[in-house]
Amino acid sequence: ALEAAQVETGGCIPWDRAFALAQGDSGFDPANPRWLQKDNFMCLKKNARIAALFSFFEPRNGMLAIRAPDGAAVVENALTEQGRERIGAFLTEYLREEARGTPRFHYVPGHSFCDQRSKVISLINLASLRDYESKIGARRHRRRFRANVWFSGASAWSERSWVGREIQLGGAVVRVVKPIARCPATEVNPETAIRDANPVAELRTLYGNIDLGLHAEVVEGGRFAVGDSIQLLEE
Repeated sequence: ALEAAQVETGGCIPWDRAFALAQGDSGFDPANPRWLQKDNFMCLKKNARIAALFSFFEPRNGMLAIRAPDGAAVVENALTEQGRERIGAFLTEYLREEARGTPRFHYVPGHSFCDQRSKVISLINLASLRDYESKIGARRHRRRFRANVWFSGASAWSERSWVGREIQLGGAVVRVVKPIARCPATEVNPETAIRDANPVAELRTLYGNIDLGLHAEVVEGGRFAVGDSIQLLEE
């Protein structure tokens, strides 16, 4: 978890989804990068066991460390072609039969492997998560939903009315573009790498939709940190 982030106008959290393992049949071309559906890449939606991987990235020197549950590990510079080849080989071996063709590990400066066509940040209201948990009578680890920003102080689900509105987030301003429709990736328990719940079905049954969280675009770059205020701006 980050203590603080500096975001640029039109950008995302630095290094968020900066790397991806493209499946061999994805057609992704790093020389001409374009947005592709998440199914073209290694992703929790299709590859639950990757939740068991431990990873650490050091942006100051580009070193990426990934460790599997059996202790096997790779430590390479993800900003070099040779490093990415070795990381890709490690992940391909880990995927086993879930690897398609010859997967390649990619980093393209300025490109985000986001599941949205535009660069966004994700925000989730803790009160909404707690309301959902109280209604199902079970805990759902927040890492199932992988928000960039978790916030408190707003009533449960009040954020549903924020679409199109601007939010002061520390020293940055973001505009909410749409709610986050959850996908089968949320079925995977981040602590066990096992599909043991169905948040999509639970949300639909409880609330009539599958939304939890917001996608927002940065309209004024700036810095925000843990403990900063979040304020809905006047229309």
